[in-house]
Amino acid sequence: MSNKVAWFVFVFSAISVGSYPVVYWFTDRTMGLLQGETDGHMGNVLWSIGFHGNIIFGATALLVGWSQFSKKLAKTKASWYTGLGEAYIWTAFIGGACALCISFFAEGGFVASLGFAVLAILWLFTTIQAYLARKKKDMSLYRGMVLYSYAACYAAVTIRFWLPVTLATFGDFLTAYKIVAWLCWIPNIVFAYFWVKRKGLQID
Repeated sequence: MSNKVAWFVFVFSAISVGSYPVVYWFTDRTMGLLQGETDGHMGNVLWSIGFHGNIIFGATALLVGWSQFSKKLAKTKASWYTGLGEAYIWTAFIGGACALCISFFAEGGFVASLGFAVLAILWLFTTIQAYLARKKKDMSLYRGMVLYSYAACYAAVTIRFWLPVTLATFGDFLTAYKIVAWLCWIPNIVFAYFWVKRKGLQID
């Protein structure tokens, strides 16, 4: 796959899933991943706030975050690049906090909850580190940390790939969900690690 094709697939998938809230608000709200939620969870105020916050802010972060990896945008539209970076950091932080809240309600019990909780904590930590690096104008550190942060954020895309695969493999939703709670983000972080090393970004 050429770099241009890979970039197109990356951006297209991010924008498509990042636009999910629009589809959600104008269609049956029990669609997609909500089909696996119990009536008790959907009636819980904390879960409801966390879920809707994650849907809105997490999706917005996914929608704008890819811009931080566009060299062309950084060079030709520096103000846009900076503004979108700020938007990503704040929406990712709120989305990550909401994701941590709802991780405790995940279907699949402790295994799934732990997987999503670790993902949320990792997303929050790397987002905060990206924010601090940006304040110190350490752009090498910022690019490395925002890459890790967006790799965690991009789990919203990869879960939609891995869930059908694991479901077809194991034939049981709860088993598949326990697996994708980890599988949706671990390969992303591994990829980010090798990309940081390849680009020589300083994250120490």
